[in-house]
This record gives sequence, C-alpha cells and structure tokens, in this order.
Amino acid sequence: MSARRITKVLVANRGEIAVRVIRACRELGIAPVAVFSEADREALHVLMADEAYPIGPAPAIESYLNVEKLVSVAKAAGADAVHPGYGFLAESAAFAEACAAAGLVFVGPPPSAIRALGDKTAARRLAREMGVPLIPGTLEPVADDAAARAAAREIGYPLMIKAVMGGGGKGMRVVRQAPELEGALRAARSEAGGAFGDSAVYLERYVAEARHIEIQVLADARGHVIHLGERECSIQRRHQKLVEECPSPFVDAALRERMGQAACRIAKAAGYVSAGTVEFLVDAERNFYFLEVNTRLQVEHPVTELVTGIDLVREQLRIAAGAALSYAQDDVQWRGAAIECRINAEDPFGGWLPSPGTITGLRPASGPWVREDSGVYEGYTVPSFYDTLLAKLIVWGADRAAAIDRMARALAEYRVVGVHTTIPVLAHVMAHEDFRAGRLSTLFLERIMPGLAPARGRLRSVAVIAAVLAEYDRLGRGEPTPSPAVTPDAWRSGRRPGWRSR
Repeated sequence: MSARRITKVLVANRGEIAVRVIRACRELGIAPVAVFSEADREALHVLMADEAYPIGPAPAIESYLNVEKLVSVAKAAGADAVHPGYGFLAESAAFAEACAAAGLVFVGPPPSAIRALGDKTAARRLAREMGVPLIPGTLEPVADDAAARAAAREIGYPLMIKAVMGGGGKGMRVVRQAPELEGALRAARSEAGGAFGDSAVYLERYVAEARHIEIQVLADARGHVIHLGERECSIQRRHQKLVEECPSPFVDAALRERMGQAACRIAKAAGYVSAGTVEFLVDAERNFYFLEVNTRLQVEHPVTELVTGIDLVREQLRIAAGAALSYAQDDVQWRGAAIECRINAEDPFGGWLPSPGTITGLRPASGPWVREDSGVYEGYTVPSFYDTLLAKLIVWGADRAAAIDRMARALAEYRVVGVHTTIPVLAHVMAHEDFRAGRLSTLFLERIMPGLAPARGRLRSVAVIAAVLAEYDRLGRGEPTPSPAVTPDAWRSGRRPGWRSR
C-alpha cells in the first residue's frame, strides 16, 4: 500500500465515537468533518467539528445508513478519507467499496476482509479452517423459517439467533424452546435490518454461564499483525456490554498468548488491516470458543488504550494513510488495570427501556486517571432514534482493586438530571463482592439486579430533589430560565470560529 497524506476526514457517525475520532484527527493535524441527521443538528460532534453537513431525516436508514449521501458529502467537503466509527456502516463492505470508488480512503479494513469477517457466518467458516474451536451452530445464514426450524432441531435449545452483520447486541435473541423461534426470528431480522441494512441471521447454541472475552488486534497493509491483549466483557444486559475491563481477572499469561495467537491467525488469513476485535466465549476450564470478529473499532477500546498506552484511533488513521504499525508484538506491554462503564440513557428498573429527553443537569466525573468519552452536554436533548449511549467513563489503576475503587468514586461524582441512566446499576456492580472477586459470567447482571430493583423509588426521589434544589438555587441568584438546548452560536462564544453548518 502506497503512502497517502490524509488532511481531512469525514466522520460518518455520531455521538461519543464521532467526538473521539474528531479529537484524534485534531492531534494529528487532520481537519474533521461531521455529518448530522435532523435529530442531531445540535449534537456535540456537530459543534466540535470544523465543518458539519446535514444528511437527512432522523431515522438512520435515511441518514447515517445512506451510503450515497455520505460519499457525496465527503466529496463535496473535500475530504481525503472517511472514518466510519462503530455501528451504522462501520462493517459494510459496500460502504468501503463506495468510498474507494469515489477516491476516498476508508479508515478500516478492505472490503474483502469485511466480507470474510464482518459476515459472521463467513468468519465462523474461516475460524474453523484456522483450527480455532467453534460453538455449534450454522455456518450459513438461515434462508427461511423452515431452514431455521431444521437447524434448531440439530443444534438444540436453548439457542441464540444472531445478526450476520453488525454488532452491539443488535439482532440477537435467545430462544429457549421451539414455539418461541418464529417470533424471535422476525424480531431479530427486523432489528438487524434497521441497524445494519441487512436482515440476515444465523443460529448458534446458547452458552449461559461463560465469560465473554475479546482480543484486540492491529494490522497494517504490509502484513504485520499484532494483538493488544484481552478485554473482559461479561457484564451485559440484553447481550450488550455494560462494563468492560482490561486485563481480564480470569485470563493468565498462557491463555492470553493462546487467544492472541488465534486472533492474529484469523486476522492474517483474512488479509485484515486496521483495528479489529476477535471475540470468544471462555469456560471455567479456560477453554475458548470463537464467537465473531468485529471489523471496526470497539466501543470499549479505551480500556486497552489506558493499559497499553497505544492510541487505537491514531493507529487507524496512520495505517489508513499507508504507514506501518508503530509497534511490534514484543513492544506491547500491559500496565495496571482499566475499567469502562457505559452511561446509557436507559431505565434499568423499567426493563432497560430508552430514556430520551433533555439533560437539564450534568456533572461529569474527573480526577487522576479518570477519562470520560462523551457525546452530550447540559441542555442537550437525547433523541429517541439511536443507541442510548451518552458517555463512557473509564478509569485506570495500578491494579484491579485500585481501578474498582477509582471507578466507584467516579460514579459517585457523576450526575445526570433529566433522563434515567445506568449509573445506579454500575455503582452496584462496583460494590458487589462477586465483581470485586472477579467471579463473572454473561449472566452476572441478571443475578444481581433483583437486589437493586427496590431502590428505584428512592433514586427517583433523589433526582427530583436534586432538580428542585438546582432550580431554587438558580432563582435565588436571579438567573434567567435556561434555554432547553445549546445553540451553535452559544457554543462558539469564546471558542474557535471555524464551525459552520451547511
């Protein structure tokens, strides 16, 4: 791959990941360009970018999943490259091809690697060829309900329906008995189609009491592939991760090496380039089984960055420009422990339902070795059209115990008023003796939630009291009633004047 200078990048995403990419671009002297739907006109990533362009109505299928519009905007803005972030079109080979056809660098793997690995059934076939153990399941998408019923009889119940494309828990359903299958198939296909533009699904045996552990890989176009160790991602709700950490309290050096080598074999066989993640289930005897490959940056990448000191987005941008990896495998070292908590606008005590609305009060946590990757601000209205992630709170400690204590402190500082969030559950996780002892599995959250549910009324009361006290204090100071949203002009006051909306 020949070197190519990248001076302007269109960030084809929204929220905290768009903000993260914008910051990396700035540090490399690259001009960031944002896009926004009608619902995101005043989103933080829009306000932070040098330029921002509208791409359509609020529904993702008409905006953030509109390949033709995104490529057109990138060309109109004079961008050299497109960074897809995660979700939406990040694992779309068609999007990567459209970028290349328009003369744009796609900051991610080549279309051939996306097809080989982003298609989870194709990835399962490749893993089998590489001698990596698989969970029993289909190696092709299920064509129709009849094929699904036949495959389910062979696999046995309970089983998992999984979207062939995408990730983030979208298009996934657990089916415990045959009568549930057809309804679950309809729901999974609909969700996958809406999230990724592809409704194909496959079936896999459901393994309940296991750990979800993933390996971060980095690869350049010159054939170099390394791994950056593992992340423990077992704490999930609705098959979506809520707490992640690096390293895993369960993985020893020997298992890390075996899993790392397996991940690198798969990536190399697929001709992978850029940052990617190979996911595994691991049983109590430290046997690991291939799950899938995420051909993109992961939501939880910051914990790997804090422990290894390697900036993954910077490496993505360098690799996309044709540079070799900055690191060899022997250069990678793991220091201390990092934990990430996802702060989502959800009601944990109301079925994890989304909680859109205006953030009327916001006080992020800070302090030594505390990082916040956020896509919101006070006065921002959380839309109902997209993923519920507001921010990621990440901490580092000299060891796991120190990191847990630091996260507990940071969560106690963090305040969000106006919407429900996952903070109460996250605080409960940090305090739980099983979490502190490292006794984790993908059913961890289901086990501990019943003990927390009765606190719902008290938590709501605290939120109401806090809001009333804040309003009383404001009136006492004679301040005017605040606007429900921050406008671009207000945001720009006293700041760099380069933002413009087109």
